[in-house]
Amino acid sequence: MDFENGAALGSAVAEHLRQNLINPRVRNGVAIEPGLTDAEIAAVEDRFGFEFADDHRTFLAELLPTGGGFPDWRDGDPEALRDQVEWPVEGVLFDVVENGFWYKPWGERPDAEDDAVELARTLLAAVPRMIPVTGHRCLPGGRGTFGYPVLSMYQTDIIPYGANLLHFFGGQGPVTHTHERPIPFWDDLLDYGSELLVRNGNDD
Repeated sequence: MDFENGAALGSAVAEHLRQNLINPRVRNGVAIEPGLTDAEIAAVEDRFGFEFADDHRTFLAELLPTGGGFPDWRDGDPEALRDQVEWPVEGVLFDVVENGFWYKPWGERPDAEDDAVELARTLLAAVPRMIPVTGHRCLPGGRGTFGYPVLSMYQTDIIPYGANLLHFFGGQGPVTHTHERPIPFWDDLLDYGSELLVRNGNDD
């Protein structure tokens, strides 16, 4: 199903959850709360320094799932939320330190570990922010964007988990590693053996 804008896609996601989760109101530890107000969304974006994609924003404005891995953007512990928001980047940095990961377009890896981490962190600040949907499943942020795939992100082991938000929640079949809406840097991690990636310090 194609959607002309993020509002339509986000509303479809909210309706899907209403039909499949809200009855009963709490299922598998997930509760459905009233959606976030414009002021609450703005406060979240300001606190964590990102913008929700249009479909993600509309979905959260219509209803707010909490529990079961869903971030409670309204009443959740601020530090726990920050950890969830920073999970994608911190996972990459973990692999830089512990697993010899390096992204070749960053240039030559500094010899000193601290310098390598500092350079990676600086360059990662320029890639699309990945915003948690639930657990370690994330969606690219960015006002004016919609329809991006949901990615499962565990350090630099990243796989697509839904062609878009509705596909993710609906479990509508397999997802390919290619899609129509490029996500700079993160797309390259989908190809585990990409020649752009150094893993375990191996540059072969």
